[in-house]
Amino acid sequence: MPEEIMMIRDVPPADRPRERMRTGGAGSLSNHELLAILLRSGTKNESVLQVANRVLQAFEGLRMLKDASLEEITAIKGIGEAKAIQIMAALELGRRVSDLKFEERYVIRSPEDGANYVMEDMRFLSQEHFVALYLNTKNQVLHKQTLFIGSLNASIVHPREVFKEAFRRSAASVICIHNHPSGDPAPSREDIEVTKRLAECGKILGIDLLDHLIIGEKKYVSLKEKGYL
Repeated sequence: MPEEIMMIRDVPPADRPRERMRTGGAGSLSNHELLAILLRSGTKNESVLQVANRVLQAFEGLRMLKDASLEEITAIKGIGEAKAIQIMAALELGRRVSDLKFEERYVIRSPEDGANYVMEDMRFLSQEHFVALYLNTKNQVLHKQTLFIGSLNASIVHPREVFKEAFRRSAASVICIHNHPSGDPAPSREDIEVTKRLAECGKILGIDLLDHLIIGEKKYVSLKEKGYL
C-alpha cells in the first residue's frame, strides 16, 4: 500500500474505530466511525475518519446515503467503485436485517399437537429415530433435532446430548419423540426407563421434560398420559 494513503492503522490508537469496537462494542461507535471501518483507508491528505465524515456530510447522514446510487457515491472524492460497493452492500444488509420478521412458531399445547408436528416425517422411517423438540416458555417450538438413530436404550440416549442442545437454545422445556418402525407405538420397558432417566436429569437442570411421544403408523402414545411422567 503506498505510503501516502492513510489507513485506519495510521490513526492515533485512541481514535481507531476497530480498537474502540473491540473494547466497547459496535454500539459505542459513531456513524462515521462505523463507515471508516468499511472504507479502511483514506486519501493522501485525509484520514479515513475524515473521508467517512465527508461522505456522511455529502448525503446529510445515513437516511439519504442508504438510497444513494453507485454513481452518486463514487462522485465523492476518495471513494472509488470498490469502496462504494462495500458501503452499498453494508447498507443492504442493514435493510434486510430490519425487514426480518419472527416466523410464526408452532405451539404445542397437547400431546396431539406434538405428534402432529412430526407424524408425517417419522411414521415411515425404517429405523428408530430419537428426536427432541426444544420449546420456549410459551411452548413454542424453537428447534427440532434428531439426536440418535438406532434401537432405543439407556446406553444410547445420553441425557447430556438432549440437554446440551436445550442450553444452547435457551429452551425452557423439551419434548422427546421416537418412532417404532413396526407401526405399533406401545412403549417398551426401555422406553419407560429412558423417559424416567431424562425426566430426573431435567429436574436437576431446571429444564422440564414435558412428554415423551412414541410415533407409530398414524397413531402415537404419550408417556405423560400413560402416567410415566
